[in-house]
Amino acid sequence: MWVVLPTYNERENLEQIAEAILTALPQAGLLVVDDNSPDGTGQLADTLAARNSRLEVLHRAAKQGIGVAYRDGFRWVLAHPDAEAVVQMDADFSHDPKDLPRLLAPLMHGADLVLGTRYIPGGETVGWPWYRRAISVGGTTFARSILLLPYRDLTGGFKAWRRELLENLRLRETTANGYGFQVEMTWWAHRRRARIVQVPIVFRERIAGRSKMSGDIVREAMLLVLRLRVGAVRDALRRRPSS
Repeated sequence: MWVVLPTYNERENLEQIAEAILTALPQAGLLVVDDNSPDGTGQLADTLAARNSRLEVLHRAAKQGIGVAYRDGFRWVLAHPDAEAVVQMDADFSHDPKDLPRLLAPLMHGADLVLGTRYIPGGETVGWPWYRRAISVGGTTFARSILLLPYRDLTGGFKAWRRELLENLRLRETTANGYGFQVEMTWWAHRRRARIVQVPIVFRERIAGRSKMSGDIVREAMLLVLRLRVGAVRDALRRRPSS
């Protein structure tokens, strides 16, 4: 089992989050995927890896977006035959490492994908201003409506994957660079009839570092949702028997 942790300028958080993850999951490995952080996050990750054999570092040449970082991280993990499950999460303590066992539990009972979900009973966001919550809820509502998906939190990034599902998704077919990647991966899992379970989580605003959210990321995600819907309609028309 591996946890994939993308980082960009997360030096203030990295040592603490790495220790918390490895403590919460004593049998897991941690892969830090660093995008050549100017603040030295990658160098700190190397130092931590030298101290702990359960921590590995994947260095990327430059910042290309969280979607690209996750694709590279997932490919790295899938190259290891012993990896039966993969968790993705943020490095800023927005996702509580103590929730990791609870997030992984449904995989032991037949689930293919577990979504850490803020917008179901038991879940919430803490420390966000109203406009951040409005963007998040609005993004999920937009994606659910356009893609006809039942899941309550499509933009969240705290997920647990069964290895076989990730292999079947064919990562090369995904295109999103930013946070639209979260919607895109759940969409393809749903299309492949994966068994998807939602688990409530409490999402807390970061206490150190800066958010990577921007208007460009929001626009990319909205356009991606529309492209996915158009692609699905085209596929349905191709499969329709001719009269």
